[in-house]
This record gives sequence, C-alpha cells and structure tokens, in this order.
Amino acid sequence: MRKSLLAVPVLMTVALVAACSSTTTSTESSASASPASASASASGPQCGTTIDEIAAAATAEGGLNLIALPDSWANYKGILASFASTYGITPTVANPDASSADELTAITTLAGQPTKPDSVDIGPSFLAQFIADGQSTPYQTTNWAEIPDNLKDPAGNWIGSYYGIMSIASNTKLVKNTPTSFADLLKPEYKGQVTLNGDPREAGAAFAAVVAASLANGGSYDDITPGVDYFAKLKKSGNLQEVDVTPAALLSGDVPIALDWTYNFPAIVPQMKEAGFDLAITIPADGLYGSYYGQGIVSDTVHPCAARLWMEHITGNEGALGYIAGGAIPARIGALQSAGVITPELAKNLPTAAQIDMITFPTMAQIDAMKAQLTEQWGTKVAN
Repeated sequence: MRKSLLAVPVLMTVALVAACSSTTTSTESSASASPASASASASGPQCGTTIDEIAAAATAEGGLNLIALPDSWANYKGILASFASTYGITPTVANPDASSADELTAITTLAGQPTKPDSVDIGPSFLAQFIADGQSTPYQTTNWAEIPDNLKDPAGNWIGSYYGIMSIASNTKLVKNTPTSFADLLKPEYKGQVTLNGDPREAGAAFAAVVAASLANGGSYDDITPGVDYFAKLKKSGNLQEVDVTPAALLSGDVPIALDWTYNFPAIVPQMKEAGFDLAITIPADGLYGSYYGQGIVSDTVHPCAARLWMEHITGNEGALGYIAGGAIPARIGALQSAGVITPELAKNLPTAAQIDMITFPTMAQIDAMKAQLTEQWGTKVAN
C-alpha cells in the first residue's frame, strides 16, 4: 500500500482538451513556450526560462531527491529512467511506499540536510497543508497553458500531472467469473476474495473505493453513507478480506480481487503472467470515481533547478506518455491528442474516452463532509 491519503480533486469534469494544444513532438513539449511564466515563478534560484537552460542549471546541482514513488505506481520506474537518460541526472527516491503525511514530515525533519525532498507527489487533501505550512515553492511549467485549470494551483504551488479511475482487478486463475460491478462483489462466490488497498480512513485508494461504492449504491459526494454500508455488508458476507494490495500479495495469489487505481496494475501484469496468473482489470459499471495526485516543488530545497526540471519532465510529452504507459491519464492528454503523439498501442492502456469524460471531481467542502462521515461511521460499521 502506498500513500496514506484521501483523494480531494477540485471542481468540475476533467477537460480532455486543454486550453492550448501542443504542436510539437519533441521530448519535452513547449520547451520554450511562455518563458516569462517559468522565470517569474522561479523565485529564488535563477534556473533559466527554457528547458535547456533549466537542464544545464540542474546538471550543475548534480542530483534530485524524490520520495514516495514506487516503481509500479503509474509507471514511475519508466518515468524516472527516462529522466535519468534524458538529462544525465539519476534521482534518488527515498521511502517509495511512504504516505503523503510521511512526505510532508520528511520535509520538516530533513530541513537543512542534503537528503531533504526536492519535490513531492501527494494526495490533494494534503496540498492545502503543503502550502499553508510554507513547504511549497510556486513554479509554472513552460507548458502551463496546456494544463487544465482544475489540475493546477493558480499560483503554481502544485500540478496534478496524472489521474486515474478506481477499478476492480481480478486474478482470473483464482476467480472464475470476473466481477464487473460493486453489485457483483456481493455474490457468495467471492467469499474471502475482495480486497481494499488499506484502511479508507488513511489510504487514498481505499477511500476512493468507498466513494465509488457509494455512487454505485445511490450515494453522492454529499453523502457516502451508502458506501460505508456497502462495505459493512461486504464484510458481514465474508467477502471482504483485510490484506493490503501490494505487488507481493498479488503475485502470491493472496489477493484474488483488488480494488485499486487503474494505473496500479499494468506494471504488475507481466510478472503475474510469469507467476502463472493473469489480471482482468475492469472499471465498475455501477460506480465510476477518479482522482489525481499533486506534485510540487519544496521550499528551500537542495536541488531547486533539478526540481523544476522534474516538473517539466513529468508534465512534458515524455513524462506524460510514460504515465499513459502505466495506465494513468496525464494532465495534458488534450494537448497530446491534438499533437497526435499517443500511438494506438499506447492508447490501449487508457480508459475509454467515454469513461474519462464521466469523471467528475468533488469540491473541498464535499470532501471534508465525506471524510467526517467516514471517520464517524467506518469504525462502528466496518472496522469493529
């Protein structure tokens, strides 16, 4: 289980077509676009206004400290490798399975030390704290105009560079009839097989599963009680088991059915095949819910220019296509589509356009209410 956090996306349906579409197919799109924004937002260090200039400054710094980026999460293994290959800077990733809370704690406890994180990748419910505690450094990437407004902070404190949809993954060797809905998961044939990725009071993926189950059972962003009641029923039936959804648990067969993000499975599929298993990944027909994670540059960091270069990479074409390879939806998907850089083979990793179109994000007030309901009800109804 990675990232103990609650998903808190901002308003509106995700726009597939961003405000400005890229027309370049270079490694990093818009490398010289909007140089004023890159310069103006890079308060403090003078890293340059183009990617080439930022890369030169980053190379001089000689490193990049990252945290909480597991290899199998949204293809970060591939994205980290492409960053190192492109710029000659090999990032150090501390504590890959750290929670968002752990990431913010690390910023404080490692202040003044050479291992302090340069950038974070955290759930939206922690972004306000990241900013309020003075831990963020505003920065607008050179492709800023191509990132939808609901996937970035207006001041540049963070960008939601990727997002995904809650899904059901079934080990077809152990599960004869693949479930395609939350209603299916209640069937007696799935006794002891259904697994949440953590405690929903702490883990973002588990929280998202509760929200999705609520939407599947007549609930809403204003009331997720139906989702809590659903999991209470699932536990009472004996179908819900308490095992974290980890690569090891999937490869051992301890997790026949997993509820997790769409982008957490593509990397494990080849290993599953080697272990004699296979995964069927389905977006539930009766409860679709999606969310993003936010990335930002840490204040007073060790490698400020390398941190800017990392933000350029994960939002640029190469990083965005890397997310797609891992099954995640990049923020600049509209620009990538307009530029024609998403190959048909790569597009197979994405949910359908219709499914992406169906994603809506709750407001902060709605998230606060859902968190309160979950805190009040989960312990007595499900965890007791």
